Amino acid sequence: MTQGDDILSLAAPKADARVAYGSDENQFVDLRLPKGTGPHPLAMIVHGGYWRAKYDLGYMGHLCAALTAKGVATVNVEYRRVGNAGGGWPGTFADIRAAYQFLLQNARKYEFDAKRVLVMGHSAGGQLALCLAAHETGVTAAISLAGVVDLQRAYELHLSNDAVVEFLGGTPAEVGDHYREADPMRLVIAARQWLVHGAEDDVVPAAFSKDYVRAKVKRKEDARLVEIAGAGHFEVVDPRAAAWKDVERVVMDAAKKA
Repeated sequence: MTQGDDILSLAAPKADARVAYGSDENQFVDLRLPKGTGPHPLAMIVHGGYWRAKYDLGYMGHLCAALTAKGVATVNVEYRRVGNAGGGWPGTFADIRAAYQFLLQNARKYEFDAKRVLVMGHSAGGQLALCLAAHETGVTAAISLAGVVDLQRAYELHLSNDAVVEFLGGTPAEVGDHYREADPMRLVIAARQWLVHGAEDDVVPAAFSKDYVRAKVKRKEDARLVEIAGAGHFEVVDPRAAAWKDVERVVMDAAKKA
């Protein structure tokens, strides 16, 4: 366990509003708006937890509050997960797309700048964020924090007791189409991509992001690696951690260019 793991148990500052984007109890976002009048750049935040229902959006509230204090509106997205009715592929990803489309439709109401929307995900949320960027051409900036960005490799390494098999509904031999549709490593992504990873991550190996960027650059995609020495899996989402200054720099850069 690394120093940042306790972020999971800390209560986050309260959001400005909880807004439903669908009828299921897990289809909502926690909204935080900066002080002052908009339109504000918007960061759409997707939490991790290996796509499983026992993990929710709560721990990402600290990151959201820190970014909102810097002038970036944030929406912390909840979605149906493995163990929820309709969770897993494709329902989980359908929720991410529905949340994104809802936000664009309501940009004026909540004083977002619809032309400056970036998507950022942690761990399994990194996969969902990059997958959204592949399937929604309006996404121009995507950030993966310690992301599970190679689903074939996640299967081969049996990460978190074959979490990817639970998420996609089978092995690559059984549901190969699901892996092709969901795996950021296989998808074409036009958005600018930042892959942020702690060098000491013992949950998702840093090699996932390093190898992803290497492969994407060869394919002429705009992908860049930010590897943070000494950081583990949760330091990259903990505003109290030394790694946070690098994460904040990436987000602010992406928000300017989104």
